[in-house]
Amino acid sequence: MSLSAAVECLLFVAGEPLALRDIARALGTDEAAAEAAVRALQTELGARGSGLQVVRIAGGWQLATRPDHAEAVGRLLARSASRLSRAALETAAIIAYRQPITQPEIEAVRGVAASSVLKTLLDRRLIAEVGRKQAPGRPILYGTTGEFLHYFGLNDLSELPPLEDGESAVVETLQADSRQRESPPEPASPASAPPGSDVRSAPGDWDGTAAPGPAGPTEQGGPPTP
Repeated sequence: MSLSAAVECLLFVAGEPLALRDIARALGTDEAAAEAAVRALQTELGARGSGLQVVRIAGGWQLATRPDHAEAVGRLLARSASRLSRAALETAAIIAYRQPITQPEIEAVRGVAASSVLKTLLDRRLIAEVGRKQAPGRPILYGTTGEFLHYFGLNDLSELPPLEDGESAVVETLQADSRQRESPPEPASPASAPPGSDVRSAPGDWDGTAAPGPAGPTEQGGPPTP
């Protein structure tokens, strides 16, 4: 059996992004050979016109459906869960760029209360409590999770638009990406988080460790959830 065929099996059963080191370990080879097998699988799927593709998400590799078939897949996977509101997207963008950040700091930027929006983002595992700020009252610090990257189809936070483009550009990008994703799966154990979870920290500001959210099945280019 070829390595690319073995990689296809691994990505199929994983259901979440796999780090190259995990693919290499499962194949019993080194990372260079594993990456070559992943690239070969990408080429093979494209050459035979497969409805699947291999994509890089949250620092790992995952098998996903192609945007061309989004409408059919969307009808099959139609869910009742709603998409994120603009307020949630704005808050997520603020956290992504300014993390680790406290609720009062978020509210100072947005100019409105953020408790309900933060609860939504926490429930969706898009953000997590990453520690407490060394300040009076030791307020909770928030940061993005691996599920944030997974949900918005990002490999890492550097793929977000430059902050200089303005908050609206960032929110529009997240909104467009979220419309192409199916609703996130039910929360699972943080131990199943995908590789590449990223919480940017300022030294001395916090004393905790990021608790990345879980990954779930990916649909690239899916339609809006009804």
